[in-house]
Amino acid sequence: MTRLVRGADGRMWTVHSRIEWRNPVESDDFEHDVSGGALPGIMMGGMLVVMVVVLIAWTPEQVVVPAWLILALIFLFAFFPVRWALRRPHTLVAESKATADELPPERWIGSVRGPMAVRQEASRVARTIEMHSLPDVEGPLQPVD
Repeated sequence: MTRLVRGADGRMWTVHSRIEWRNPVESDDFEHDVSGGALPGIMMGGMLVVMVVVLIAWTPEQVVVPAWLILALIFLFAFFPVRWALRRPHTLVAESKATADELPPERWIGSVRGPMAVRQEASRVARTIEMHSLPDVEGPLQPVD
């Protein structure tokens, strides 16, 4: 998602976001960031698939499984991966180029979680730039040198 916004001072700003597939490391989280990588998740998923295959293979033919139970299990197993995908952090960036009026280029960066929150925050940043020529300091964006 990329938006071009003209600020009140005449500068053109670009507001865009990108999804981060890894959580950004913050100084507060450094001591607690002990990740084994993707291998434990892959191993647990593989074990789950093996157990489901064994359960289906050993089920007697006389057992009738209702369709609502299968749907409920699909929703149950899909809940956490879908939640994980929807809660990914997005990096929101607002940047301007230098102008002939000798206004310096600026770059503001922040982090927002979730696609709907990113869309709302990008709209709010664009409105703030149109009205005040800069993103709001109280929002998630902070200036970067």
